[in-house]
Amino acid sequence: MDKLLNEIRSCVVCANYLPNPPKPVVRASLTSKIVIIGQAPGQKVQNSGIPWDDQSGNELRRWLGVNKEQFYNERLFALIPMGFCYPGKGKSGDLPPRPECAPLWHLQLLSNMPEVKLIILIGQYAQNYYLKDLKKATLTETVKNFNDYLPTYLPLVHPSPRNKIWQKRNPWFELTTVPLLQQIINEIIAMP
Repeated sequence: MDKLLNEIRSCVVCANYLPNPPKPVVRASLTSKIVIIGQAPGQKVQNSGIPWDDQSGNELRRWLGVNKEQFYNERLFALIPMGFCYPGKGKSGDLPPRPECAPLWHLQLLSNMPEVKLIILIGQYAQNYYLKDLKKATLTETVKNFNDYLPTYLPLVHPSPRNKIWQKRNPWFELTTVPLLQQIINEIIAMP
């Protein structure tokens, strides 16, 4: 696993398309129990090299019911984005994750983590890639019907501050999905 992570962190496959020099952001371990597959690091995370080191990460940890120490414990959580480097700014936010990363690295990472009990798919890019034809017509419907994808996958919306409007329009998420998510996470964390 260390060799693979070093290869990923040295990757320059899409260097010509990035606004910054490549600095792939990933955390994983042979013993990770939960994999979080997000979109791509933002500029702040790209600078720090720490996944989810921003407001979105704070919200995600709140949803999961874990603190930073638990979240960054690689024995518990592997943090794998769809695109490993900051893709740059678009018209209405960051550009989509680079398409090269997931096909190049995800299977290799996941096949080196035999202890994984759950893969959390955050946002449309992760859900499109992993759920393919199994996803519902909309992201909202996919997230609302998360039980359809358990025990392997659990789809979530992105915890970005930009999604506060979505959360206000979908109060069921905070009322039902978040408590169930926390229960599932607690059960997995408690496993020996």
